[in-house]
Amino acid sequence: MGPLFQTPEESARQAVENDVNVLGVSSLAAGHKTLVPQVIAELKKLGREDIVVIAGGVIPAQDYDFLYQAGVAAIFGPGTSVTKAAVSILKILLGE
Repeated sequence: MGPLFQTPEESARQAVENDVNVLGVSSLAAGHKTLVPQVIAELKKLGREDIVVIAGGVIPAQDYDFLYQAGVAAIFGPGTSVTKAAVSILKILLGE
């Protein structure tokens, strides 16, 4: 867990430094179409495109395809249960 309101560069660097498997990006202020692709690009610059990026928050359904094409592995909108999200993430990590 990182501090709120990090730049994409800071988020990617922290994920790499902590050798995480998954990086979750939460968007509540309509920055998802800009910030999430920037995080993915930063991970690539750092040689860690293997880190799975997931997104959550208030993301309009019409933007999901854009985020998937940008490289997001999963999107969890408002009301998603923690159990459902956890199972989905585990399946992604196991390659299912």
